[in-house]
Formats: sequence, structure tokens, C-alpha cells
Amino acid sequence: QVQLVESGGGLVQPGGSLRLSCAASGSIFAIYTMGWYRQPPGKQRELVATITEDGRTEYADSVKGRFTIARDSDKNAVYLLMDSLKPEDKAVYYCNADLEYDDHGDVMNAWGQGTLVTVSS
Repeated sequence: QVQLVESGGGLVQPGGSLRLSCAASGSIFAIYTMGWYRQPPGKQRELVATITEDGRTEYADSVKGRFTIARDSDKNAVYLLMDSLKPEDKAVYYCNADLEYDDHGDVMNAWGQGTLVTVSS
């Protein structure tokens, strides 16, 4: 069983910062692209940022310059550093990963359970 578990969500004031963490565990052979998605209230899930196994990053236009995605391959972890948070950043944030499991050749796309970020004064 492969699991992705997010942590670090909570309540923050506009202009504040949060650091989200996601740790993958289980019978993992290799992890390739990892990313963060979010689902604001009443809206569909959207991509926030991705990072490849060799460190190439992509960001949604709405978070460029404010959010930073990073990973620690030794820990099978990915992080989202969020600065200058705005009320519109309120959402459930989900960790995502493309990975091989059990053995080489078995591939899957995995999701975490989500962590809630609320931006309000």
C-alpha cells in the first residue's frame, strides 16, 4: 500500500506564510514528478505546482512569485512554501505523485487526503 500524507495546513492571516509537507510511504520503487493541487470552496481542483525528479518546477500563474515547491528525495517528501497568502488561496491542498511501486514497471498516480488552508483575518 502506497500512502501520501499531507500536513501543515491551518489558519493564517492575509500576508502570512505557511509550509505544507507531504510524505510518501509504502512499497515505493521510485518517485518521479510530485506536485500540489488545491480545491477552493465551490470550485474544481486545480494545479498549483509540480517538481520533477531532476528538480524542474512549474507553477500556476496565480501563485508565481509567492509559492515555492521543493522536494527531499531521500525522505520521499515534497513541500510547498507559501508566502504572501491571500484570501483566494483558501482551499484544501492535495499532494500528488507519479511513482513506481512494489517493483520496477508497476506505475501509479497517487493522491494524499488533503489539508485545509484558511486565509482570513
